[in-house]
Amino acid sequence: MALPTLDVRHENINCRVDGRADAPVLVLSNSLGTDLAMWEPQLPALTERFRVLRYDQRGHGASMVTPAARDSSSLAPGAYSLETLGRDVLTLLDALKIKRAHFCGLSMGGATGMWLAANAPERVDRLVLANTAPKFSTPDAWNTRIDAVRKGGVEAIADAVLERWFTSGFRARAPETTARMRKMMVATPIEGYIGCCAAIRDTDLRDALPRIAAPTLVVVGRHDPANPPAEGRAFAARVPGARVVELDAAHISNVEAPEQFTAELVGFLAGEER
Repeated sequence: MALPTLDVRHENINCRVDGRADAPVLVLSNSLGTDLAMWEPQLPALTERFRVLRYDQRGHGASMVTPAARDSSSLAPGAYSLETLGRDVLTLLDALKIKRAHFCGLSMGGATGMWLAANAPERVDRLVLANTAPKFSTPDAWNTRIDAVRKGGVEAIADAVLERWFTSGFRARAPETTARMRKMMVATPIEGYIGCCAAIRDTDLRDALPRIAAPTLVVVGRHDPANPPAEGRAFAARVPGARVVELDAAHISNVEAPEQFTAELVGFLAGEER
């Protein structure tokens, strides 16, 4: 069911809940440049077992775009932060009276999940970290992207980002899905996109990894140029007991390999050993 937009510390966050009210809760957290609709391929299977809470990360979809990203200091540290994004989830859980939930996030959403599991372990049951990292690229790379979006909007980087999101084979055989995801990306508010770029740029959760106590699944894409499989396996080795699964996909693996992603997600959350 669609929920009214919720007030999160006097700001708004857009969310949706699907599935039985008495089922275990699963939170799905979107990547940079997407919104809660990115999880549509997983919904039919997930709602059979879980109460699925999707939300738009700050600055994305119909959620708030905070003023800090609109001023001239948006390239400076603190425009947005992973802690801010993580605390948005905690406040959302509190507002919905959810004490504990499974969490699955992709890319920026995965980093949000790392922060939650390390800093609020009592709120996280099982954790799925897809196509993500505790530290992303270099500050210069993110500042270059921020500058490009500031000058030309999200449209200016859309085609280059799509080449990282999906393999050329997928783009060729699924043009409608590719176009839908591109439309989602360019609809992201410029200020929100820039703010979240700054949050990702300033993120370094490497020292937090050993504090993650939740059973953890790390999903890597065999063809992911943004978060290569070797890097995913390397950080997973620092999360106690984490398991890794590799999918035949690039960065947005839940869309490029939806059946395999869903099967691995459901199996892990159900406690199945593979």
